[in-house]
Amino acid sequence: MTKTDFAEVIRLYREWNERINVISRKDIDNIYEHHILHSLAIAEFHPFLPGTTVLDVGTGGGFPGIPLAMRFPETRFTLCDSIGKKVKVASAVADSLGLANVECVNARVETLHGVYDYVVSRAVAALDKFYPMVRGRFGKSVICLKGGDVESEIGNLVRHCGVRRDRISVSPINSVFKDEYFAEKFVIEIEK
Repeated sequence: MTKTDFAEVIRLYREWNERINVISRKDIDNIYEHHILHSLAIAEFHPFLPGTTVLDVGTGGGFPGIPLAMRFPETRFTLCDSIGKKVKVASAVADSLGLANVECVNARVETLHGVYDYVVSRAVAALDKFYPMVRGRFGKSVICLKGGDVESEIGNLVRHCGVRRDRISVSPINSVFKDEYFAEKFVIEIEK
């Protein structure tokens, strides 16, 4: 999918961002590279099969959930955030795009019931803080978009949460997307 494929998404976010700030006003001109393409990095390393269920925790205005839902229309996405105005934007964008595979929920992840195949997130919290919040809510793996010193975070996850290091994979996004923005950004997958 190219930037042209996301022209309507970009237009909708620009429009909504004028009313409810879900993307930094300084960063809105980089929405495709910094938000949409960044979200789609997950798809480069982990395509979701039809019928799969995915919980996007801390979705904000809909990232990574909405770009992934567009990429995988046969996958069911639940976008969850505790901030109501952000969920309002994600819901409005999903509705405007006709994404029948998206449900937006205004809640804390700890209050949700059920188990999803995957949990995804985009820089919500340090891994050793995030993992306990979603433990028991996924059947296959947790997939996080992270930047910076990920080895330190992984070390803390292993020490504090009892996750085995061989269950964690780190994929550099700049191996797929060559833009300088992705130089120190990674897709981290924690298998069950």
